[in-house]
Amino acid sequence: MTARPIKLCIAALGGEGGGVLADWLIEIAEAEGYLAQSTSVPGVAQRTGATIYYLELFPRAAADRAGREPVMALMPVPGDVDCVIASELAEAGRAIQRGIVDRERTTLIASSHRSYSIAEKSALGQGAADAAGLVELARSQAKRLVLFDMEAVAEQHRCVISSVLLGAICGSHVLPFGRPAFEAAINSSGISVATNLAAFADACARAERADGAIAGRTGIEPTNRSAGVPARARSPSLQPMLERVHRLPEAVQGLALEGVRRAIDYQDPEYAGLYLSRLERIGALDERSQRDSPPGGTSREEWALTAAVARGLALWMTFEDTIRVADLKTRAARFARVRGEIRAAPGQLFGITEFMKPRVAEIAGTLPAAMGAWLLASPRVARWLGRMTGGKRIRSGTIAGFFLLYALGGLKRWRRGTLRYIEENSRIESWLGRIERLAPADLDLAVELARAQRLIKGYGETHERGWRSFSALLSCLEALAGRADGAAVMARLHEAALADEEGLALARELAGLAAS
Repeated sequence: MTARPIKLCIAALGGEGGGVLADWLIEIAEAEGYLAQSTSVPGVAQRTGATIYYLELFPRAAADRAGREPVMALMPVPGDVDCVIASELAEAGRAIQRGIVDRERTTLIASSHRSYSIAEKSALGQGAADAAGLVELARSQAKRLVLFDMEAVAEQHRCVISSVLLGAICGSHVLPFGRPAFEAAINSSGISVATNLAAFADACARAERADGAIAGRTGIEPTNRSAGVPARARSPSLQPMLERVHRLPEAVQGLALEGVRRAIDYQDPEYAGLYLSRLERIGALDERSQRDSPPGGTSREEWALTAAVARGLALWMTFEDTIRVADLKTRAARFARVRGEIRAAPGQLFGITEFMKPRVAEIAGTLPAAMGAWLLASPRVARWLGRMTGGKRIRSGTIAGFFLLYALGGLKRWRRGTLRYIEENSRIESWLGRIERLAPADLDLAVELARAQRLIKGYGETHERGWRSFSALLSCLEALAGRADGAAVMARLHEAALADEEGLALARELAGLAAS
């Protein structure tokens, strides 16, 4: 029987050590008497996927017996790869999509954690890929599957995920090399040897225990995050507010509590009191609508209107302005998170560069209302200011950069007087007013209008696009209020608005609605 190369494909995101892993495998193979060939195709991880490393290993003894060098491929061929290694769950899905994973041949080794792409993060609605679906896909398409949260193992040992992937390869026994050969490669690198060996051993043990099945926790099991509403507030001054939360329907108390916390963090306790006052108005309206509904009416979730408003109102009242962005960028928790993400050693210095491009509208929104309105109404001044608002780089880790952002974030005490606050506050009251007028006659349509608030998010152009879509939905309210299927049509328009940033799907739905 003619010897055949062992074929491996590695898909790793930037900074995860995919090249290091490929180099280790080549070193191991050559030390064990194999000829090794490696090629790579770089990718922009957030756009076109991970960098792909393709390796073929062939026993030198077989080549000597044949009297010639083997001809090895430069790229993976669908249905012909023995082992695929993916550093992240979606990359495993992409490998399956490309046909590289074969249920008759391929061992799939993958981490179950997710590193969300820009497309997933910036989606208007729920853009994240279905992790449970990806796991089921991997389970059905691979001959053998080794899957566990390798990022968590790397975090535990404070190392890069490449050593964890190497351990999973060793433990899965897809290569005819003993464990000492793998450990020797790590030792010869001379870099973080102790931590890499510890992570390697942990991953190797997990893969061996799996025996080709799913190893350990996948990291996507559902968890119950509800901790309930506490009986006592942390501060006596906030106890009356907590008692107001307790007087709300039990089904919405958790949402209301998070809304209160968010409003206090965003502004102050008085602002949280305004949030509760608005929510209490809707709660009373919801209660009357449910009480007055005829028996055997439309089946709906209890307190659906109050719950939708509790969520949407908390998000809208804490809209992202320049003050909020600057405040978040100067918090100690953010610096601690970044330090953890880059695994900086205690005492090690690191820097953060903020890329900011404020537009004239954002600057005007941060000014006192009268001054901001004057600026927007003065084309000559706006054009002059626009020439000075190009991209800025601010190093928030420096004294000057930090205090610039800190001073901007400190303007929140005057936020209620800014043009942006007055505009958003007016829009919120208009939204709530429409809900209050709709609910007595069509509670389901009022619920859909409350849920549509999630179109309004972010700042700058993202916020403008969302507001245009939301305004388009508002323009249909009068026509939908008299229709039996008004709520269903509003829900369909809402989903169309979330389908694409350009608003093409929403435009088609609106055109169809106008023609009907």
